[in-house]
Amino acid sequence: MKSRLMDVMGDALGLVKKGNLSGATQRLREALARGAPERGGERADPAPPARRSIGESLGALRALRLAMPAQARARQRPSPEKLDPNFTARAWRGADGALSYRLYIPADTAKRDLAIVMMLHGCTQGPEDFALGTRMNALADEFGLIVAYPLQPLSANPSGCWNWFDKRHQTRGSGEPAKLAGLAQSLQAEFGVSRERTFVAGLSAGGAMAEVLGATYPDVFEAVGIHSGLPYKAAGDVASAFAAMKNGAASAPAPRPSSQYESRKIIFHGGADATVHPDNARRLVEQAKGDDPGFEPTQLDWQIEGGRVERTVARDSAGRALVESYLVEGGAHAWFGGDARGTYTQSVGLDASRVMVRFFLKH
Repeated sequence: MKSRLMDVMGDALGLVKKGNLSGATQRLREALARGAPERGGERADPAPPARRSIGESLGALRALRLAMPAQARARQRPSPEKLDPNFTARAWRGADGALSYRLYIPADTAKRDLAIVMMLHGCTQGPEDFALGTRMNALADEFGLIVAYPLQPLSANPSGCWNWFDKRHQTRGSGEPAKLAGLAQSLQAEFGVSRERTFVAGLSAGGAMAEVLGATYPDVFEAVGIHSGLPYKAAGDVASAFAAMKNGAASAPAPRPSSQYESRKIIFHGGADATVHPDNARRLVEQAKGDDPGFEPTQLDWQIEGGRVERTVARDSAGRALVESYLVEGGAHAWFGGDARGTYTQSVGLDASRVMVRFFLKH
């Protein structure tokens, strides 16, 4: 039985990788409704499948995922002996829950003007893999960054995704945003770092959650980096999440909560991204604009490695960049300029990590 269930999930994952999100959803729903057939023969089931709610389906999917052998569920990560001794495993616990994370601390912290960067991995990734792929720890040594990599456990999401699409995790004071902001505030206190030098970035689901944090905790994060992500409240459940990923958010960007603070944002997206539609990057810029009549973005075209980059910059009256967006022609669903040993990386002639850090530190 388990072998057949793993085959069904493998089929669904293959459909997702091809951009057929609706097909993947239907494949899982059919399997969960009917019960996966035994290997060696199809089970006769002439009766129509019983309909299940999204919640029931996700619960069943989580149970199936946790029932898999550990080696089938393991997220890619470097072996422990290859990890830098400055890259330590930690745990944080607050009123809203707990988080496991890895923390990179550069040398000579006492002599440097430190900054904090929280890095949110994408689905199926983990802290070690994400650190390797983005090369952010090397930039930490260069620029004096304390870099935190929280882990989304499989118990919270069967694919290790941050739940950016769930209404329970889209508001201040609850869910994943509250835990992640709590961890950031704990690190601010530990290392004596102010809000003006605290930033968050992520890839895909991690990028979407970084945007949620920028909207709900702008008093904690001065700037956010969104790589291959989606706008705040682009979805409110699983079905609308798949729709937004495949086609872009169907409606106008949701208004951001009012606050005396505003998080600057930098956006990267691939024009050939088959997992998260590039229209989401444009919606992110629109959302930042809001109703501000003085928000006038300018666009520039670059040529890199035979492709084109559409760079959009919007500045305030003082000339400070509030929003920067890089839409890369031919770019896939991957971190640009990352280390090929990590998952979801692509060489396009643009180092997203370095550009992002420079944007963060300009304030």
